[in-house]
Amino acid sequence: MSTATEFDVKHKSRTLTEGPQRAAARSYFQAIGFDDEAMSRPIVGVASTWIETMPCNYHLRALAKQVKDGIRAAGGTPMEFNTVAISDGITMGTSGMKMSLVSREVIADSIELTARGYLFDAVVCLSGCDKTLPGTVMALARLDVPGLMLYGGSILPGRHNGRDVTILDVFEAVGAHAAGRIDDAELKAIEIAASPGPGACGGQFTANTMAMALEVLGISPIGAAMVPAVDATKAEVAFEAGRLVVDVLRRGLTPRQIITREALENAIAAVATSGGSTNAVLHLLAIANEAGVDLEIDDFDRIARSTPLTCDLSPGGRFNAVDLHNAGGIELILARLKQGGFLHDDALTVSGRTIGTHASTEHEAAGQQVVRPLSDPVKPEGGIAILRGNLAPEGCVVKLAGHGRRLHAGPARVFEGEEEAMVAVTAGQIAPGDVLVIRNEGPVGGPGMREMLAVTAAVNGAGLGDDVALITDGRFSGATHGFMCGHVAPEAVRGGPIAAVVGGDTVTLDVDGGRLDVDLDDATIAERLAAYEPPPAPDCTGVLAKYARLVGSAAQGAVTTV
Repeated sequence: MSTATEFDVKHKSRTLTEGPQRAAARSYFQAIGFDDEAMSRPIVGVASTWIETMPCNYHLRALAKQVKDGIRAAGGTPMEFNTVAISDGITMGTSGMKMSLVSREVIADSIELTARGYLFDAVVCLSGCDKTLPGTVMALARLDVPGLMLYGGSILPGRHNGRDVTILDVFEAVGAHAAGRIDDAELKAIEIAASPGPGACGGQFTANTMAMALEVLGISPIGAAMVPAVDATKAEVAFEAGRLVVDVLRRGLTPRQIITREALENAIAAVATSGGSTNAVLHLLAIANEAGVDLEIDDFDRIARSTPLTCDLSPGGRFNAVDLHNAGGIELILARLKQGGFLHDDALTVSGRTIGTHASTEHEAAGQQVVRPLSDPVKPEGGIAILRGNLAPEGCVVKLAGHGRRLHAGPARVFEGEEEAMVAVTAGQIAPGDVLVIRNEGPVGGPGMREMLAVTAAVNGAGLGDDVALITDGRFSGATHGFMCGHVAPEAVRGGPIAAVVGGDTVTLDVDGGRLDVDLDDATIAERLAAYEPPPAPDCTGVLAKYARLVGSAAQGAVTTV
């Protein structure tokens, strides 16, 4: 790593702003308030995912101002720009959800385009909702200029009938309402209470899972992620992130020096011990791909099976992100991982200090119950597992947090898409013991690999969460809980065996055996696959058509290739 005196802090922008031949460029900048002094400083791109369509990212415009103030105070010149953001929660259960995972690639592409176009010396990214976190870090890894990612923080929990509620309670209330367990007034009351202001979904859903993972990865400032969106100290956190990115630039520290194999294994351990979202598998594989690090889906299984589940976090547990912040934050989780020998201590972070050093600075709140001691974990293994078998030759992801089920065999109920399954669940057509098989929802088949939260929440809301299983070539929300297996690969439209299943076939999920199987021989599977024709995908136009042509398997992170 270069020292502060060796590294040229204008290593990119000097080409853009200096010399007689760059007079026209400087004239453009002067027209919008960047004088000679501003242009003499290093230029730091501030990539915001602010959007006025959801609480997760709604506050990022104000947060960006604090980041820019920090950059100026440290001797840099900030230039803010924006990219897209799709709310998983708002689009859930509609065709709009097909845009969510696609947006991850667009976010990375647009940040790369802007940063390379304007020759920024460093980049700081602001994220909120699910795909904005990996999308921004994929861009940082691709650009490999000094930079970091700042998470906007969690929403506060709502209150209803004397208890904390989150958006998950609303989704499950929809299922309870359909089953006649609650009336219209109760559904409306939960709806109004669940989201009291700005910030990302409050449980250990995908946004908070990825915020934790990326902080443990080292690309986000330690101690920043779990500070809630509306906390009085969040502005200070943002200001310090602005100062820090200029310091990172002076040190010449780049993302690929941080995003190493060891750092990624640390991030996986954090996901496993926190009971985090299965989406972390897709996103960490994608980030590893951008950083040029060899990481495979089976690495998640190896690490999760040897890392205890210590966090009692929603959706499987009792507490939310604000509770974790009050208990001691991510530093407390780092301390547990270090204590158990589950952490690569020497992995570098944007602060310049190692992750092991940060793990030694935790402050555990007296009497906290959010993060359990290693002597008394929630479970001896982590919250996810990878299964293979004749239904998932390339692998699939099963969530284990929040339930004790490890084996289920039952008759398949096959649905050619999420909408068909939702109709069956809300109409009371699912029986205990069934295995719901939802296909043609993969990266290509959707296209876009939708999340199945509407269905899984309806299953739980109908009181069937302990009695059925669900498999899909689509994804799950981080808010999903129950015996659910996603990312089944290959997907149906690419000849995956999930396309061979018909109603009544016996499907078995066996976590201890690491298997997902259908009770059919290879010849029968091959015969059925040869005869199978997936239904037409009416949404496969425009950007979705481009995505479907370029996207790879979920087992490799569903990244687009050229």
